[in-house]
Amino acid sequence: MVRQFLARTGRRPRLPEIPWPSLMAGSLVTAYVAVFVWGMEHTSYDTWGALLILPLLMAVSAPFIGRIAARDPDPRTYRLLMLALAFKLVAAFPRFLMAFVLYDGQSDAAMYDDKGRVLAALFRHGVFQADIGRPVEGTGFVIILTGIAYTLVGPSISGGFLFFSWLGFWGLVMFWRAVQIGFPAADSRRYALFVFFLPSLLFWPSSIGKDSWMMLTLGVMAYGAARVLRRMHGGFAVLALGSVGTAMVRPHITLLAGAGLGVAYLLRRRPDKVSALGPIKAVAGIAVMGVGIMLMLQQASAFFGLDGTDSQGVSQVLSETQRRTSQGGSAAVDASGEAAGSGPPVNLSPVNLPMNVVTVLFRPFPFEAHNVQALVASVECFALMIVFIMSWARLRRLPKLFLKEPYIAFTAVYSLLFCWAFSNINNLGILTRERVQVLPLVLVLLAIPRRAPEAGTARGAARSQPLAGPHPPGPAGPGGPRAPAGPHSAFRSPPPPRPRRPHRPREVSR
Repeated sequence: MVRQFLARTGRRPRLPEIPWPSLMAGSLVTAYVAVFVWGMEHTSYDTWGALLILPLLMAVSAPFIGRIAARDPDPRTYRLLMLALAFKLVAAFPRFLMAFVLYDGQSDAAMYDDKGRVLAALFRHGVFQADIGRPVEGTGFVIILTGIAYTLVGPSISGGFLFFSWLGFWGLVMFWRAVQIGFPAADSRRYALFVFFLPSLLFWPSSIGKDSWMMLTLGVMAYGAARVLRRMHGGFAVLALGSVGTAMVRPHITLLAGAGLGVAYLLRRRPDKVSALGPIKAVAGIAVMGVGIMLMLQQASAFFGLDGTDSQGVSQVLSETQRRTSQGGSAAVDASGEAAGSGPPVNLSPVNLPMNVVTVLFRPFPFEAHNVQALVASVECFALMIVFIMSWARLRRLPKLFLKEPYIAFTAVYSLLFCWAFSNINNLGILTRERVQVLPLVLVLLAIPRRAPEAGTARGAARSQPLAGPHPPGPAGPGGPRAPAGPHSAFRSPPPPRPRRPHRPREVSR
């Protein structure tokens, strides 16, 4: 048959061309399956379990990311979020290598792994009453969380790193959504690029431990705060959920965020239309915020073992924190060559606030680096400082927006309080890891638009609408189809009306 065909046509049959993206995807899938099969034969579940859990987490996340991206008018959002998820999960592997190769397993993740395996074995047999040997609050809660994670994905330490990194990713998504709701005029695309791809936010909240959980719950708390400040339904419930989550691990961070939200709540503008229950709702909201802040204060006081909540007790706790964190190779030293934490107690005066901000956000400097890890961190800090300097046109609008946009007030107050409270940490290695709890809110300042959107323009009208919740239907011509709803509907002109048929008198038969 082939010879007859060639004899008739005089040419060889052409095989169908395969597009190179499909060819590359097929090659990657084939290589992935080959590595997976080889890993099952030659390694334990601790290693090859990651090859199973990584695509599983991607597949589970895809539909949720699709729903979130559908609310955004930018068609590139879905690809951006999926790429951010891939980067976040891949970042778990260098984080794992740092904990178990560079530091030879001398990390908190090793302890969480050991105790989490024991709890997971009990959970799988229906035993939920186990003695973890310490209080539930703080480290004990993360041990329980690790046991739950191992119950779901199996006792694989590499899989545990992926699972906690996945939790951290959803925290970053919550921060991004909070900006879109709480500050609609923000350059959300610019903010997304910073918050999803900043190396510190990719790397540190990607291990088994408190950092990933705090990233998730702080994101939920910021999302709830944005909804509360925009008077959206369910805001207080989401805020309470995030507050409980952060308080179970680090209640002092909950207190700082609550203080920032309290200031922002008082700066909210009154709505244009006030119902008869408006004053009652306002008083109730202030009462709820006040009670919440008091509960946060009591929780933080109990966590630090204080008898009271006066300034002297807080100063003693921060001084003890300085003493503990000044030990180690990353402790900052003063001009005399002695560790900074070996001197008098830390000075918490607000006069030092500008230097505290520089210390917490931009140190270590390149000349302070004494190893490769510190050098990498210093390069990122220096680059971030340059970005802030180049964004002066945006930052100079901060004082006006502080009084006009409650979410900006929330981020600014929380960031200042965080820098004030954590400037006593002299171990620059610990400081590099701890500041990921403030970076997602500090980066909001880089998303401030250069100019205020004009109220009467289509751009101003579009920017003034939050990207969450159902949007009003777009304009429609008489008898024509309805335009798709969305925050950019102001850019679309209404469809032209249908041409009317000329009126013709009907003939009447006699």
